[in-house]
Amino acid sequence: MSFKTLDQLPATGKRVLVRVDLNVPMENGHVTDGTRLDRILPTLRDITGKGGKVILLAHFGRPKGETFEERANPAESLKPVADELARRLGQPIAFAANCIGEVAEKAVAAMQNGDVLCLENTRFHKAEEKNGEAFITALAKLGDAYVNDAFSAAHRAHASTEGLARVLPAYAGRTMEAELNALHAALGQPKRPVMAIVGGAKVSTKLDLLGNLVSRVDCLVIGGGMANTFLAARGVNVGKSLCEHDLAGTAREIEKKAKAAGCEIVLPTDGLLSKEFRANPPHRAASVNDVAADEMILDAGPASAKAIAAKLASMKTLVWNGPLGAFELAPFDTATVAVAKEAAALTTKGSLVSVAGGGDTVAALNHAGVADDMTYISTAGGAFLEWMEGKELPGVKALGQVGRDTKQ
Repeated sequence: MSFKTLDQLPATGKRVLVRVDLNVPMENGHVTDGTRLDRILPTLRDITGKGGKVILLAHFGRPKGETFEERANPAESLKPVADELARRLGQPIAFAANCIGEVAEKAVAAMQNGDVLCLENTRFHKAEEKNGEAFITALAKLGDAYVNDAFSAAHRAHASTEGLARVLPAYAGRTMEAELNALHAALGQPKRPVMAIVGGAKVSTKLDLLGNLVSRVDCLVIGGGMANTFLAARGVNVGKSLCEHDLAGTAREIEKKAKAAGCEIVLPTDGLLSKEFRANPPHRAASVNDVAADEMILDAGPASAKAIAAKLASMKTLVWNGPLGAFELAPFDTATVAVAKEAAALTTKGSLVSVAGGGDTVAALNHAGVADDMTYISTAGGAFLEWMEGKELPGVKALGQVGRDTKQ
């Protein structure tokens, strides 16, 4: 957790390269969800308020090709995103059609203290993803300091996420700072006991996550399709439920590791069962030991939801990644909503630190109407998952290396 923040940045008159996440959903040239844009506003206002010059670096989409000309797809330009960000920021944002070279240099030279400039998609240059030294040098030429406010891209060792932090004085932006502090509180040095809720369709996509968590938390609740694999590994007949039967041995190994580490694994004891995977089909609540051959477990049952909520009341910290059922389809959102509301109530009361992340998790908490009541919601996706897996994130590690100690 050793990194500098904007509190240590002498911004006045400085050209500050700020790596942000502008990779937002678009439709017909318009931003459809500006959550990520709103999150970077405190960093921009902090720097401009001190008289710094903000130069935004970001990627958008996944450009293809070898050259800038091949990769510079107008549909992946940051211009419309910058326009929406300017509207939310409440001040103009200039735009440069390239992130390096003469176009970028002239745009930066024209800036006054307190101005904001957005440079074109860094991934229009293949060297961005290659973390090429010449590209890093070309970017660094534009700034006096570097701020990383894009935790969501911190798991990539790219030029604008890792390379710049090695060659310029480096700082964490307000969003990055908040994210790292929240994650540290969740698994770094958490208040115990700690519960992790992990859901989703497949165990195979979260093996590293489960392997890391059983040695870090006191209670691991497994839900969604993943739970069916663990139930099957215990000899339960899960009917037509989504289940990776070939991973039964892996599930048993994870349970064995959890037992050795003193981590309790909690699986559903009952479920909402149906023969059809659609909204509001004929369904019933029943024990997981009473699943017919043509039925599917599509949600944790009422007894399971009540038991998880009761156990949560004795916890001090919750880390959540993945829903407990097929929450997009009513009534299979019941368990997720019930547990989410209990987590929110405990958080509001001050007895629980709750940190959640992952696209489905955020959507589920929004669906339950409790996202604003959790301690912290990460929009980082892959970076959040890799952090939960115990992996080192290059963009975070770099903030603690050479660049942050460079003479200012």
